[in-house]
Amino acid sequence: MVFARKEHEFLSEIGLSSRNLGCYVDGTWKANGPVVTSVNPANNQAIADVVEGSIEDYEEGMRACSEAAKIWMQVPAPKRGEIVRQIGDALRTKLQQLGRLVSLEMGKILPEGIGEVQEIIDMCDFSVGLSRQLNGSVIPSERPNHAMLEMWNPLGIVGVITAFNFPCAVVGWNACIALVCGNCVVWKGAPTTPLITIAMTRVVTGVLEKNNLPPAIFTSFCGGADIGQAVAKDTRISLVSFTGSSKVGQMVQQIVNQRFGKCLLELSGNNAIIVMDDADILLAVRSVMFAAVGTAGQRCTTCRRLLLHESIYQRVLDQLLDVYKQIKIGDPLGKGTLLGPLHTSESRKSFERGIEIIKSQGGKILTGGSVIESEGNFVQPTIVEISPNADVVKQELFAPVLYVMKFQTLQEAIEINNSVPQGLSSSIFTRKPEVIFKWIGPQGSDCGIVNVNIPTNGAEIGGAFGGEKATGGGREAGSDSWKQYMRRSTCTINYGNELPLAQGINFG
Repeated sequence: MVFARKEHEFLSEIGLSSRNLGCYVDGTWKANGPVVTSVNPANNQAIADVVEGSIEDYEEGMRACSEAAKIWMQVPAPKRGEIVRQIGDALRTKLQQLGRLVSLEMGKILPEGIGEVQEIIDMCDFSVGLSRQLNGSVIPSERPNHAMLEMWNPLGIVGVITAFNFPCAVVGWNACIALVCGNCVVWKGAPTTPLITIAMTRVVTGVLEKNNLPPAIFTSFCGGADIGQAVAKDTRISLVSFTGSSKVGQMVQQIVNQRFGKCLLELSGNNAIIVMDDADILLAVRSVMFAAVGTAGQRCTTCRRLLLHESIYQRVLDQLLDVYKQIKIGDPLGKGTLLGPLHTSESRKSFERGIEIIKSQGGKILTGGSVIESEGNFVQPTIVEISPNADVVKQELFAPVLYVMKFQTLQEAIEINNSVPQGLSSSIFTRKPEVIFKWIGPQGSDCGIVNVNIPTNGAEIGGAFGGEKATGGGREAGSDSWKQYMRRSTCTINYGNELPLAQGINFG
């Protein structure tokens, strides 16, 4: 089948056509649901059609996945790591094409699209090493001739529901670790980025097929809320990882909790950068621009609030306004573009509604504040002077809108940082050790990511990623996040002939 536009022809190199079946079920591509059209947000023109999955497709996939789980969990962890290593190598051969697809279908600029795929490759590398380090503890027993230890075993099946803004990186954070931990993966991709779901699945399952492993170890579905609800309700899925809004995440959590399943939530952010009076202003301004404008303000780690010490307020603001004038807006695949479109036309409307609310609550637009008349979903990068107490500041507007506000003391800045419902990422710019350690300590930022002299976004995979409060409390990627994907058993072994009881109890 031929693509309608010449610039889409590269998609055939990653297994896509003008019409695609959206479910990978037990080694077969199939789908019996509605047909949707993937749209390029830069011009709102069609890229390709995708047939979504039905509940019947889902059930067939889950039956096969449940059987595959019995086999995969018995494969030694280092052997599972070898499969993930091969997935990383397969991704390397398609890095440019997959990165280009992320840029085309999601709308982020090409360097960010390639970087997103690279993030999965990095996760593969991390997980290969992890496969030989899924260690439990040996614990001293108070009883003679007894040994006490921890065993970590697979959960079985992990469900991953991802969002449009990182349409493949988030499945990488989850799937790479879940696979080396011995779990099968069921992935429900974002409804508006189905081509990425299909292309990524083809890479992963190609490795499974090459190694003669059950294809249902990795099962994926393109679909809407019905598939997402099925994942949340399914008792066969031990852990559900959900990325999205706090509102929907809370609903998912309630459904999963009702069946006593585990839930890993990566939800909304409302991230602040604090610039102290001793900060390197040039470094701060460069960081703020990337944090506020990158991915058109559609990262969960986007900087949405900029807190400036009153003594440097105007100086930083003037430099930032100058930098905003130089931002190149346009085709995300174009050379030198820094700001691409919002993901959907509805996102563009939300931006317009958000600007009206900002104005009604006393916000002063310093630059931007308008949509850009074009075929695509482009808006102006916007800076707003507003009170930290305005209701709109407490909410997450998923667009390149930056709220700027003054503070006088470090304590005041920390209180403003912590005053919102969300608790994902935060950063402070300072050179003073006493400020740094106050900031990262118990009376500092209440976020899951607490940075110093770097942006709020662009996290490395080696650390645990996630946040507190309305961000959901989940942790993905590095550090000891792997423990969420396994079940821990405390094992006490009596290798003697007596039966001494703990706490010295004598029971006859």
